[in-house]
Amino acid sequence: QVQLVESGGGLVQAGGSLRLSCAASGRTFSSGSMGWFRQAPGKEREFVAAINRSAGSTYYADSVKGRYTISRDNAKNTVYLQMNSLKPEDTAIYYCAAAWIWTIRPHDYNYWGQGTQVTVSS
Repeated sequence: QVQLVESGGGLVQAGGSLRLSCAASGRTFSSGSMGWFRQAPGKEREFVAAINRSAGSTYYADSVKGRYTISRDNAKNTVYLQMNSLKPEDTAIYYCAAAWIWTIRPHDYNYWGQGTQVTVSS
């Protein structure tokens, strides 16, 4: 089993920044994907960003490209999501997830964190 714990959410004004962290524990793995997803009220969960744990390659949703940066520290089993130039439409619960393969599809992810709230005020 893999446990994922997110932190770093909060309330920020539009144009501000936040940095989310996702710490993994339990059974760890050196390959596969770590991803961030988000879900706003009344909307489906959507992909935000993913990073390949071994190669370090990244992939972003168009809505966050150029504003968000995903990174990893394999020694700490931690993944980060730096969010800059935040907009009110970025408001959502952000979830960290882990998959055994390289993927951006939510249903391919095997483990999920409990989520952290990000609220961007206008």
